[in-house]
Amino acid sequence: MRPSAQPNAEFAQVYAELRALMIESAAGMIVAQDGEDGLVMHAPIPHPLKPNLPMWFGAVQIGKAYVSYHLMPLYMNAAMQARVTPALKKRMQGKTCFNFKAVDEAVFAELEVLTRAAADAFAMPLKL
Repeated sequence: MRPSAQPNAEFAQVYAELRALMIESAAGMIVAQDGEDGLVMHAPIPHPLKPNLPMWFGAVQIGKAYVSYHLMPLYMNAAMQARVTPALKKRMQGKTCFNFKAVDEAVFAELEVLTRAAADAFAMPLKL
């Protein structure tokens, strides 16, 4: 949670649920940051173009207007993007970010399935 953001109680609940969802659904990923600025997870594989840097997997953060859930395996991966359901697509901003203002159990369940698939994809060595 960013110090400048003063989240309401609902955002705090949304953040707590999305944080737990990512940690539980992203088996094999590494928690790189988990604190006031949010949750950041890395993949256990090196970045394909910059092997000295970690490969980002995802993040959850509270902003001023919503809670964001970033899922990096969607970036430039048509097969993974095809798994984004219409309900999730409505929450999407850009290629890898989903925004939430309230808890939505049905959409969170779809996000859990997508996160598990993304973790499975990033747990394997990348082939270039």
